[in-house]
Amino acid sequence: MEEHLRSLMTEMRNEGTKNIDRMNTMEIISAINNEDLKVAVAVQKVLLEIETVVEWAVESLKKGGRLIYVGAGTSGRLGVLDAVECPPTFSTPPETVLGIIAGGKSAFVQAVEGAEDKEEYGERDLIEVDLTADDTVIGIAASGRTPYVIGALRYAKKIGAKAVALSSNTDASITEAADIGIEVVVGPEVITGSTRMKAATAHKMVLNMISTATMIRMGKVYENLMVDVHVSNQKLKERAIRIIETVTDANYDHAKSVLEAANNQVKPAIVMIKTSRDYVQATELLEKADGDVRKAISICED
Repeated sequence: MEEHLRSLMTEMRNEGTKNIDRMNTMEIISAINNEDLKVAVAVQKVLLEIETVVEWAVESLKKGGRLIYVGAGTSGRLGVLDAVECPPTFSTPPETVLGIIAGGKSAFVQAVEGAEDKEEYGERDLIEVDLTADDTVIGIAASGRTPYVIGALRYAKKIGAKAVALSSNTDASITEAADIGIEVVVGPEVITGSTRMKAATAHKMVLNMISTATMIRMGKVYENLMVDVHVSNQKLKERAIRIIETVTDANYDHAKSVLEAANNQVKPAIVMIKTSRDYVQATELLEKADGDVRKAISICED
């Protein structure tokens, strides 16, 4: 196992940074920046796999299923981070996109020793959230060999859920346990084995793509505006008003009053102004359009 670990790309030494301890500050940060430039290129090479996963995630959500991230350490934290941003950005229920980290919630801020070493823990944690065949599970592990993630993916496949492996090594063990593997190979890290750097950056980009593209496909974006934003404070209310102004050409006072008449919901407010309907009628149009603002307006125009 030790020899196998040494052969992983994520564990190899970066030839360009062997003397980084002798560099001055500008040389150090320039070396890091040069390596980071490789990340987007690596992500570009796996866009076809990401496309497939987005389609699966959309299908899951339309069935009432969920998008679930599973990982340990940094990988688990990335999943949790992406998941918790979905409710305020897209007004999704907290359970729609879940982030599960080995060792439980406390592991987000402090490592839990040994939590990632047992496959049965990954299975157990998915059982605890009542995983179903309608869900899509994304197991995240930079090394591609974390037992916790392997166990989770094997269980997901066993019950018929879509199982996705996200790693930074080719021929990763977690890929073998999944329906599809997204292997973002970014090369050796600036600091050997420190996968919180390029590998984590790549995985953050991929998770952003998956969740954002899924929500766009679910009608939670109009043009390029977050029209399903959850108005939970004054800052977000001002953002909501600006969105309504931008889309409808209404002035500030009118946009604000309609937003308040729409119970601080941007989508019905836009439909109300665009179609000259009241809140109840706008809500009915959105229901017919499965929450898609553009479709709701088109229904009225037809």
